[in-house]
Amino acid sequence: MLAIYKREMLSYFTSPIGYVFIAVFLALNAFIFSIFTLMAGEGSSVGSYFMFVMFIFIVLVPLLTMKSFSEERKMRTEQLILTSPVSLMGMVFAKFLAAFTMFGGTFLGGNLINFATLYMYGEPNTAVLISSSIGILLIGAAFIAIGIFVSAMTENQLVAAVGTMGILIFLLLIGFLTSYIDSYVVRTVLNWISIYSRFGNFSYGILDPATFVYYFSICFVFMFITVRIYEKRRWS
Repeated sequence: MLAIYKREMLSYFTSPIGYVFIAVFLALNAFIFSIFTLMAGEGSSVGSYFMFVMFIFIVLVPLLTMKSFSEERKMRTEQLILTSPVSLMGMVFAKFLAAFTMFGGTFLGGNLINFATLYMYGEPNTAVLISSSIGILLIGAAFIAIGIFVSAMTENQLVAAVGTMGILIFLLLIGFLTSYIDSYVVRTVLNWISIYSRFGNFSYGILDPATFVYYFSICFVFMFITVRIYEKRRWS
């Protein structure tokens, strides 16, 4: 598993993908942070910053995951992985962990200066900053698991990226539809599914165990399905 993890991490820096992800995120992150925190000068603007960062990752996370399995199928190296001594779960988790390392490292590194600036010029709510950052990391993990699953379904990286974006947009935006629906049952179901609705507690500095379970469940379910896809291919 470690060998696959190292290979995946190396692939991000031997191709433009890793550099594009880091550069685009840092640029957009700095721009959004300056608008919603420094220029606005309001405590509520920090929550707006994290919300916009969440939507940025709809576009950027598929960059990390689109090649995870699609490239293996296209380059005909898939059989090498399937016949390696690593378990299928270990293979899937190694690819997930590599993408999450890129995601989490870039997000946390990009915010070190941002948060330091807040403390230099004000007294931000530390609990909100920490909990919101944890929430973004959990959402990112869920996004990556979904992206890896979609990548395993096709050998076309563009299709994998667009498919992942479509699913992520759906899971985020359904939370905004509840105000237009009269049925309490439907609203409850949509709020339960919505990734955005679950983020609400984090934006108030609350670490809700049920929300942790929800995001971890998304990761587990999509990685489990990905493993099942490759188990079927191994024996077909």
